[in-house]
Amino acid sequence: MIKRMLPLLIALSVCGAAFAQDMPATARSASTYHSTTTTTTTTKWAVQPPTGGSTEEAVKTAIANAGYKEVKDLKFKDGVWRSKARGGNKQWVELAVGPVNGKVYPADAPSKLNKDEISAKLATAGYQNIDDVKFDDGLWAAEAKTPHGDDVDLLVDPDDGSVVAKSRD
Repeated sequence: MIKRMLPLLIALSVCGAAFAQDMPATARSASTYHSTTTTTTTTKWAVQPPTGGSTEEAVKTAIANAGYKEVKDLKFKDGVWRSKARGGNKQWVELAVGPVNGKVYPADAPSKLNKDEISAKLATAGYQNIDDVKFDDGLWAAEAKTPHGDDVDLLVDPDDGSVVAKSRD
């Protein structure tokens, strides 16, 4: 395990900053609530797609191109477009669609990558303190810190480990 992690850590230290990406300020927001004893940070995903992201019509086209019909309840929620659609078997399926890449993620599809591979991909992309990695509704979710030290929640592609959406804590 250590032998496998050493090249990853070396690569991360050499080129981690080059791969770091931040979403436009319009696509992220955060709120902090203070009490007399503790500070709790809650995540608020953007309520609008990021600048340059997919429009509602482009998302409907991407869903149709992926073989789904009868799209309903399409809305931008939790950093991605969410909808229900009928698949080729006439069954309703919950979908997420990447706000920038336009890729369709069926909620019931399996992941090609496992939890450790997702963590490694995020570390290679420059994220630190990667925690709470879990697969849910067709996407991986994780909490991490950016190279600048900002806390973020991430939604990650289950096929290639790329970040689909992120929100500041």
